[in-house]
Amino acid sequence: MTHDSAHGSGTRDAEAEGTAAPRLTTREAAERLGVKPETVYAYVSRGQLSSRRTPGGRGSTFDAAEVDALARRTGRREPSSPAGDLVFRTGITLIEPDRYFFRGVDATELARHHGYEEVAEWIWTGELRPGIRFTAADESLTAARRTAAAMPRHSSSTDRLRAAAAAAASSDPLRFDLSPEGVLASARNLIPTLVGALPMAGAPEGGADDEARGGAGAGARGGASASLAAQLWEKLTARPADAASLAVLDTALALLADHDLAASTLAARVAASTHAHPYAVVSAGLGVLEGPLHGAASGPAHRMLSEAVDRGGAAPVVADHLRAGRRVPGLGHRLYKGEDPRASVLFALLDAVPQAAPAMAAARDVVATTARHTPLHANVDLALAVLSVTYGMPAEAGETVFAVSRTAGWIAHAMEEYTERPLRMRPSGQYTGPRPPQPLPVPLPVPEGTGGAAN
Repeated sequence: MTHDSAHGSGTRDAEAEGTAAPRLTTREAAERLGVKPETVYAYVSRGQLSSRRTPGGRGSTFDAAEVDALARRTGRREPSSPAGDLVFRTGITLIEPDRYFFRGVDATELARHHGYEEVAEWIWTGELRPGIRFTAADESLTAARRTAAAMPRHSSSTDRLRAAAAAAASSDPLRFDLSPEGVLASARNLIPTLVGALPMAGAPEGGADDEARGGAGAGARGGASASLAAQLWEKLTARPADAASLAVLDTALALLADHDLAASTLAARVAASTHAHPYAVVSAGLGVLEGPLHGAASGPAHRMLSEAVDRGGAAPVVADHLRAGRRVPGLGHRLYKGEDPRASVLFALLDAVPQAAPAMAAARDVVATTARHTPLHANVDLALAVLSVTYGMPAEAGETVFAVSRTAGWIAHAMEEYTERPLRMRPSGQYTGPRPPQPLPVPLPVPEGTGGAAN
């Protein structure tokens, strides 16, 4: 259906009677909606608003009644809800007690049949584009690699991803284009740039090997047809990949692309509400993702699983955790009553990989042993741990997969937030300090040798 054919019957009736229905310019429509002009076009691209080209001109016009109806639906003129009652309208992910959906389609089925880039496009646009590949711009990739390579040797992969995102932003003069087309262009450039900025597995610290080769691992040798999973594989392990192993990684990326308003996604939406550009939105998400209770949760699961494999069983490892009062990693999820559906999909794929048998047996042993004490089910962190342990990846590999994958979700939520009223997330603090007025504080003496001003 074209935008013009989407007009309501009222418009057609008025025209039939010879009375032209009132039309608004883009600026007038934006004022009625309480948004910026680029947000009006975002509504058009999402099918929420129809437009008509001005005869002989370059602009578009909009039906006044349709604009007013949209304004009522979106509630633009209404004040913000209290922080505790703020509701996010989102058409991206729906989570139910035992499964979840991307734009109404079972996410696990999407991940089984489509690669990460295809799933990302579906999340962003609601359109499936078979075989799509994301490509990093040369300027972006060069800046990100050099910045990541200059970081201290002990820097984690998430440290490098944050630095790469900032470097990529500095190389993109159009990063402040918040139109849907502009955001998507930035996203399709940023995600492969993040992967390309990571050092090759087994290479000297700093990642200088990539620049010396002049390529991006699998992306360089496989050409533009290499999937993002193939490019990421060589950043996670020096072991060669086969079709089965790449399928597991690609599926993991697709499964993790979004999960509604997780903590990092909320941070990303807060950034987007200030109209921060997509690179800054992703940086905000990466900062929260690094928390040990979020994206970094797969690291402890990796170490526990490695120990269980080495010790020939999960019982002594689980016992150590219980004795120390620590939570057994890789188990339980507040949103699912049973096994995390993302873990179920990955376990099924890993079951078909012969070299994954020891790690899979250890994972099942962890679940069975823990079940004697508390009824917890496997979550996606345990499945990522099986993947990383099987292929000799570092403990932080799951976090890296999580970060690269979830970038797609952060971008999708940013696109939604850009159409909302800016700065709507402004909670009020409950002050608990001393009652004013208080006297000026008494200065403390500066300890010797701390760099105080000389007499």
